[in-house]
Amino acid sequence: MRKTQKKTLITYAIVIIAYIILEIFMKAGMMSSHLKGLLVPMVYYAIAAVALNLCVGILGELSLGHAGFMCVGAFSSAIVSQLLSGAIPDALRFILALIIGVVISALFGMLIGIPVLRLNGDYLAIVTLAFGEIIKNILNSIYLGVDSAGVHLSLKSQMALGLADDGKVLINGAMGITGTPQDSNFTIAIVVLLISLFIVQNMIDSRDGRAIMSIRDNRIASESVGINITKYKMTGFVVSAAIAGAAGVLFSHNIATMQATSQYFGYNVSIMILVYVVLGGIGNIRGSVIAACILYLLPELLRGLNKYRMLIYSIVLIVMMIINWSPALRDKRDKLRKKLMKGAGHGAA
Repeated sequence: MRKTQKKTLITYAIVIIAYIILEIFMKAGMMSSHLKGLLVPMVYYAIAAVALNLCVGILGELSLGHAGFMCVGAFSSAIVSQLLSGAIPDALRFILALIIGVVISALFGMLIGIPVLRLNGDYLAIVTLAFGEIIKNILNSIYLGVDSAGVHLSLKSQMALGLADDGKVLINGAMGITGTPQDSNFTIAIVVLLISLFIVQNMIDSRDGRAIMSIRDNRIASESVGINITKYKMTGFVVSAAIAGAAGVLFSHNIATMQATSQYFGYNVSIMILVYVVLGGIGNIRGSVIAACILYLLPELLRGLNKYRMLIYSIVLIVMMIINWSPALRDKRDKLRKKLMKGAGHGAA
């Protein structure tokens, strides 16, 4: 078995073991209701971190708008779920909503990538940042409803939709979407995380993944041997946007009322996901999952400490950054890992 395959299997094993342990705690009544409510958000932020690490660590392009792709996936899937509510079985409805949310997020990723990925430098970061803010503000201005006469759209008010008695408001401007079926649970979120990891890891190990990483390392050398720069960069970016859309689908089906606000889909959310990626290790998919889980839960678990919780959170960030990126500590960690592997090999013999 190749070294990369072992790393991939270890990542899957960590996620599955963590899921089993947490499920045991929940079944045994050893977990508070507050912590139970944090499990699904923890997982969909881990999925968003995996998506962003594909863009930043593997593709080598800085994106500051992945919260915007989450927003697209969240709203499109919520609309589908509301339209199909009661018409088809719940499981099939959620699967359709998930697929549509992922596809529409991928389409938006393609639309953003077409004009930007041909350029070099920080243009992608600026454009994706603008995209996230634009999509958020557009959704705050839209009033969307449906009745027997069809779909109604307005930029004025809910009354301007002119819905019939059998009509239903889907997007109520700044009030957002209310009444989306809460189909997300911890098990479904873990399944989506495992699928995301499978897609990303297989893409990295594939021919396309090697081409993408060669572009990241040396664009000129890659182009000189005939690699289609635009094609492979577009592939990586679209897959990254689609996975972020899947995180948005889980988000929208885990909350009763969803609004396109800065709290949920703003610039700070994109920065928070980027922090998960950087602290977990740029290009390290497993590290992104672990960092997202730890750093999302930590402020919530420390909420009882009031004003000291953010101080502790900041110290943890600094310590994690030093451990992950200090050359001396990284060398010691590698030596310790080799010693443990040798010891395990002798024990097996």
